Order: sequence, then C-alpha cells, then structure tokens
Amino acid sequence: MKFRVWALIAAFTVQLLYGLNFTFAKDVIAGGYVTPFAFIIFRVGGATLLFWLFSSMGPKEKILRKDFLTLFFAAVFGVATNMLLFFKGLEYTTPIHAAVITTIVPIIVLILSTFYLKERLTALKITGVILACIGAIVLTVYGKSTRIADNVPLGNLLVLINAISYSIYIIIIKKLTDKYHPFTFIKWVFLFGLILVTPFGIRDFLAIDYSSFPSYIYFSIAFVVVGATFGTYTLNPLALRHLKASTVSIFIYIQPIIAGLFAIIMGSDSLSSVKLIASALIFSGVYLVTKKPKVEG
Repeated sequence: MKFRVWALIAAFTVQLLYGLNFTFAKDVIAGGYVTPFAFIIFRVGGATLLFWLFSSMGPKEKILRKDFLTLFFAAVFGVATNMLLFFKGLEYTTPIHAAVITTIVPIIVLILSTFYLKERLTALKITGVILACIGAIVLTVYGKSTRIADNVPLGNLLVLINAISYSIYIIIIKKLTDKYHPFTFIKWVFLFGLILVTPFGIRDFLAIDYSSFPSYIYFSIAFVVVGATFGTYTLNPLALRHLKASTVSIFIYIQPIIAGLFAIIMGSDSLSSVKLIASALIFSGVYLVTKKPKVEG
C-alpha cells in the first residue's frame, strides 16, 4: 500500500511537470531563441548527462544482452520520435491544443494493451475511442491560434503522432520496469536517443546565440531539461513498477488543466469555444475507454 501511494504521487508529479512544460518550451521556441530540433539536443543531451551521473545511486544491475534491442526501440519511440515531433508540433500549435491532444494517450495505451497484453476491447471502449478521435479532429481542423506564424492543423497532427509514439514507449518500458530499476535502463534509453536526434539538430545547436538569452529563457531551458525530462523520465518508470500502464496513463488528464491554466496566466494561450467543445469530446471518450464495465450477476 505504501509503495502504491508513492507511485500515485510520482504519476501525478509527472503530469504536473509536463503540464508546465508546454508553456516553457513554447516560449523558448516561439521567441526564436532556439529552434525545435536544437532544443531537443539541449533536452536529450542534458538529461543523458544527468541520468549517467545519477545512475550510481541505483542498484548495481546488469542488463541482459537481448534487452538492449528493447532499449533501442524505447529510445526510438520514447525519445527520438516523441521529442522531435513534440517540439516541431509545438512550434506550430498552442500549449492548450497540444495538452488536450496528448490526453488521447490513455486510449492508445488501452488499444495497444488489447493486442499486446490481450486485454478485452468492449463496445464502451470503442465508443470512447470514436468520441476522442472526433474531438481531436475538431481541435485540429477548427482550432485557431493568436500567433500569425502558427500552423495549427500541422502542429496538432505532429503532436498526435507524438502521443502515439509516447504510448508505444509506455508499453515497451512496462516490461523493462518489471526487470530493472529505472536508473539501470533509462540512461541507455537516453544515450541511444541522443545518438538518434543529434543529426537532426546539431547544426542549429552549434549556431545558437547565447548572448541573446534573457534569464527567463535560461530558466525555461533548465526546467525542460531537469524537470520535464530528467524528472518525468525517472518518476514514470517508478510509477509503472507498482501501477498498471493504463492507470499511469490516466493521470495524463491532469495535463490540459495545468497546461491551460498556466498558459493563460503566462499569456501564452487563450480559451475558445472550439477548445472547450473538443476538450469535452476527448475527455468523454477517455472516460468511456477507462471506465470499468459492470460485473454482471
């Protein structure tokens, strides 16, 4: 019971950090200080360094040779594809749009669990998937942004693919968390991820003009690296060790609330009827998908 409580706290903290991450990352990219792919070098490179430095605090475990292929695929979906599409999508869309779309993750996790973990797919879950998809389509097609440079449909599509990639990552590392402590394998996931993302952003990264950075941008980058990357990727596996993958993914509902409130307070986004309607559809779909069916008899 004690471990479950701490796992629930860890799952909540992950979503709190992710919720704040949308605005901090958007401000850095939208301000033109760092390009999306250069930002990924910051994020993955900094987190990789932290994971290898802190790995000595974990238990001394040896990873089986056959599991390195699993670690590589975790890096492909959880680091490279996930982050490349997230930052590029965030360049074109708004923090609230991105946060709402990521609530589809629990649905994707449950669908993948149906095939990968042989869980039963009910009519209620199918209805929920349809509702959530309609919400995502409404948000993508009719959503607007106050920034002229934004391309909301493209940005939302990239964030949606990012959500699918992250869902696959959750399924992959669930099996790893049953075998190893997070510090044992996450450092390898990020090392592989750094190798994969470097070709995409190294040119922009080397061309960064650090003299143009105000203190807020330095803080924002530090938050993304330490809090929204090192912190979340450490806490998520810890939560998965004591909770089901679908349970951990449910906490993602907190993201749009935190992201929306923080973005509005910081002046990075605003509410609209389209966002509210689309959010209602997605939340309704997610509720139906994750609702436990009544036991007959």
